[in-house]
Amino acid sequence: MAIERGLSLMAGSLILLSLNLAHFVSHYLLWLTAFVGESLFQSAFTSWCLGMNILPCMGLEAARRGKAE
Repeated sequence: MAIERGLSLMAGSLILLSLNLAHFVSHYLLWLTAFVGESLFQSAFTSWCLGMNILPCMGLEAARRGKAE
């Protein structure tokens, strides 16, 4: 899986997890949802995201550009 798809998977999973935990455990866990949203927002302007640094450590690689061979 490419880093870009892994980042979408990670962000979506964290948002859904934090919403479920906020509903069943504590509403303070909505801060995790806010953190993920803020991180995605700032990455649109800076092209830097914490997840993009974490995912290569988990074995994901950048997507290849160009035609498939």
